[in-house]
Amino acid sequence: MALIRNYGTLACFFALVLLFWVLLPGTFMSGRNLLNISQQVSMLAVTAIAMTIVMAMGDYDLSSGSMASLAGVVAAVVFRETGSDGASLVLALALGIAGGLLNGFLVSYVGILPFVATLGTLTIFSGLAFLLAGGKTIFGSDIPQSFGAFARGGVPLWHDGNAVIVLPNLTIVAILTLLVVWFILQRMVFGRHLRAIGGSSEAARLAGIDVKRTRLIAFALAGLGAAAAGLMYMSRVASANPTQGAGLMLDAIAAVFLGMTMHAHGEPRVVNTLVGGLFLGVLSNGLTQLSVDSYVRDILVGSIIILAVAASGLEKLQRN
Repeated sequence: MALIRNYGTLACFFALVLLFWVLLPGTFMSGRNLLNISQQVSMLAVTAIAMTIVMAMGDYDLSSGSMASLAGVVAAVVFRETGSDGASLVLALALGIAGGLLNGFLVSYVGILPFVATLGTLTIFSGLAFLLAGGKTIFGSDIPQSFGAFARGGVPLWHDGNAVIVLPNLTIVAILTLLVVWFILQRMVFGRHLRAIGGSSEAARLAGIDVKRTRLIAFALAGLGAAAAGLMYMSRVASANPTQGAGLMLDAIAAVFLGMTMHAHGEPRVVNTLVGGLFLGVLSNGLTQLSVDSYVRDILVGSIIILAVAASGLEKLQRN
């Protein structure tokens, strides 16, 4: 069971890649498509990696998707009113931190369960996004051109004979997020505190850890990640819609759970979360190229979450 737990998800990932390689010869494994997958996964990766911070404590943030939508709408509205790219960026990211602080305050200082608290803020953020957008998609001149230019740009990697292949800027943002959060969780005292709280919040408190403050900061970082993902999505599609981040939350949780199956003790780790995100990205890309209905993907993602949690439960039962 331990072997399946540690390597089963990784084996399934490579098996999935191999399957689509066979079914889609000449297109799926092309350099251009692989970079396209990396760009498609980048928003999910940023959200899931930030979610890993909260889930390291054993908590959840159900509001990440609606925060991503709200951040994109706020950036567009601020730009429409001020014409300032910088103000749009700063205020949208600040909103993410504020939303995360609200979640952390409700969980840590009010004592509401994370599931209930973030379910409530999910509805609040979603309602605010619809209110600010007037229930419509914002596009055209209300979207900062610099955002779209950034999303379309990248760092040149190689020349494939016809065009220069570049590493997309959005992928670079995801990689930088991975490195920063990995450093926080693996090399900083704060990361050790998160894992201690995840083991036992009461034991962590008795050990002198400020559990409430740590939780507050963790949720703030998760909110920042969700807002950043929302800005990335808005930049990529050149529009802001009150529902555009709706699918990010479930996919992010699925990615973290998939990553947890790759650790001996079921702990959330950012590199493993990235693999989980890539698994979902490859699945979506392959199914899209095969013209499979998007609802089939939803069924598969839901099944993946159940299997990941089941694998964790079976391993715990075996250890006990």
